[in-house]
Amino acid sequence: MPRVILHLDMDAFYASVEQRDNPRLKGKPVIVGAPPTQRGVVAAASYEARKFGVRSAMPSATAGRLCPKGVFVRPRMEAYQAESREIMAIVTRLAGELTQQVSVDEAYVDVSSQCQRATPDESLEHALPLARQIKQTIREERGLTATIGIAPNKLLAKLASDFQKPDGLTLVRESAKVAFLRPLPVRSLHGVGKVTEENLVRAGLRTVGDLQDYSGDLRALVGSWGPELKRFAFGNDDRPLELGDEVKSISSENTFLRDTDDRATLRACLKEQADDIAAKLTRRRLSAHTVQVKVRYGDFTTLTRQISVEEPITEAREIYRLGCWLLAREKLVSRPLRLIGLGVSGLIEGQSRQLSLGLPT
Repeated sequence: MPRVILHLDMDAFYASVEQRDNPRLKGKPVIVGAPPTQRGVVAAASYEARKFGVRSAMPSATAGRLCPKGVFVRPRMEAYQAESREIMAIVTRLAGELTQQVSVDEAYVDVSSQCQRATPDESLEHALPLARQIKQTIREERGLTATIGIAPNKLLAKLASDFQKPDGLTLVRESAKVAFLRPLPVRSLHGVGKVTEENLVRAGLRTVGDLQDYSGDLRALVGSWGPELKRFAFGNDDRPLELGDEVKSISSENTFLRDTDDRATLRACLKEQADDIAAKLTRRRLSAHTVQVKVRYGDFTTLTRQISVEEPITEAREIYRLGCWLLAREKLVSRPLRLIGLGVSGLIEGQSRQLSLGLPT
């Protein structure tokens, strides 16, 4: 049975919720995060703010310099989570239960059984009215816009939803998938992170078309993952939807021989933990929306604090910086620590940012 997969991605979700709830913010460069006069980070940015180079996980002070007229709004995570539940309820109501929610504003939907026609391309085209209905219902009932990609698998559906944001709808036909992929940068493929991209570029493989044309053995460049990368380059992806709701996280902790509040020691520890977590994300070809720090004092009192950002992160320096910021914001090193830990959650497949694909946004 030909597969028909939809990928729904809400447009600048956090910022769009703020613009909807406060009409005075419409059309303005909204930056969700701490104000630039305080030590803080950006959780999300509207498209108006992104034009100035503002992005998630960036220090608020940097965002303020890039976008002097930016309107800073404090994050309301409970409001975004509540909105997410309403949107996913609409998706389930219209498209069925085969939905894999991968983040607060993103989901895959398998509508294969509803769209079977004579050929794979006709089956995919039959999903267009359903996708339009989902977009229209979200707009009418929730006052927000979504972008949807339709394709024969998860890899292509995700790329299709990145292609014409905001408020886009892109169909990648089975017969056109190889041509669709050819001009894209190698980083756009699922699982190609920074290190893999550098290895491929050094070998002269900059676009997916270069991978398609490469006659050598990719295992020499990317190890045992080479055959799967080659399949991805031709738009072949048999990964199923993951329909369970298991919470996934990656973390690292250190218990000190003696309680310490020495800043250099704690920073070195966090740096090592961030490197370890980033390496695990790379190996598993994942990225994260949430960073968490954990501290335990000499009396065994344990505290955890976290921050969520809209664009997924993978790099050690971003994880480290957010961890340091949480420690400082919450004044967690007000006394010596017995244990310090760093972790990430809200894990999703893939490592590339939307804004790094070289596609229209």
